[in-house]
Amino acid sequence: MPLVAHNDLPTFDRLRAEGIRVLPSDRALHQDIRELHIGLLNMMPDAALAATERQFFRLIGESNPIAQFYVHPFTLPELERSTEAQAYIERYYEPLETIKTEGLDALIVTGANVIGAELANQPFWEPLKGVMAWATENVTSTLCSCLATHAVLQFHYGQKRIPQPDKTWGVFSHRVVDSTHPLVNDVNTRFDVPHSRWNAITRQQFDAAGLRVLVESDTVGVHLATSADGLRLIFSQGHPEYDTISLLKEYKREVMLYADGNRTDYPPFPHDYFPVRDQAVLNEYRIRLEAALKAGNAVPEFPESLVAQRLDNTWHDTAEAVVGNWMGTVYQVTHSDRRIPFMEGIDPNDPLGLRKR
Repeated sequence: MPLVAHNDLPTFDRLRAEGIRVLPSDRALHQDIRELHIGLLNMMPDAALAATERQFFRLIGESNPIAQFYVHPFTLPELERSTEAQAYIERYYEPLETIKTEGLDALIVTGANVIGAELANQPFWEPLKGVMAWATENVTSTLCSCLATHAVLQFHYGQKRIPQPDKTWGVFSHRVVDSTHPLVNDVNTRFDVPHSRWNAITRQQFDAAGLRVLVESDTVGVHLATSADGLRLIFSQGHPEYDTISLLKEYKREVMLYADGNRTDYPPFPHDYFPVRDQAVLNEYRIRLEAALKAGNAVPEFPESLVAQRLDNTWHDTAEAVVGNWMGTVYQVTHSDRRIPFMEGIDPNDPLGLRKR
């Protein structure tokens, strides 16, 4: 069943326009179908706040036909915001205390903007630790995305991310390495995932933490892993939620940083993302940009719309399937009458019954 528009968040209108099914709240109340309440801790910077929100809403809304999904976005007040972004948050987002009082079936934690190498010095560090401590005791399952994975691996498992010599950036092929887990049930055994990060948690670190690796790449390492019980914590180093044009937006941002003198080197292409024809278009743009900068002329318009027309999305269907499996699993192990971590009679150390298989 679809997402439920339980408030006037603009994302609901945007998703309706894209053809995503969004159910009005008055209609949802008259359907005899269970609800699932999913929190979205959105720590992304202002420019990416709404886009990240839409990406995860979209994945949830398309994922599973068995429930009505109420998605509750919230953020951390310690994160610095512009006046406009703060007004948006105050209007559409929910206070953390309300989230805690009403409870969640599942939680998604996004990445965040980081200044400096040490995660423990970031403004989100202590507040995030508090949210995760609460979620571990009160939420059936929490999905940590990219930087949130690195933060939780550090403060919960003592595994610090490792800086990489080059940015892991682009679209990379991955394989399912543990096909017995419900999260990867009936998904492609090999599929693509976008990545965008300067740091990594290695396979050895996941193993040392006692975590269960499900999906891995020969090129960029672990993408998907879980806590030892298979459900309480889900870790993603990649960005399966990305839109088709997300990496194009990032590339354009880096080019504009170079044009403004805020980056010394011209950005490379994201791995295996731009077709050869578009690479030629972008190389031609670089020549024009360099000439304009040398002559002191205005920066030429970036050919975003031209390039966007030919980009392929080779990851969304598998991402949708994995999230659908996640939602289905959470649905099976939570109560229908109240949101608590596990149903009576289910082993909290083995909620999926994997040891019986």
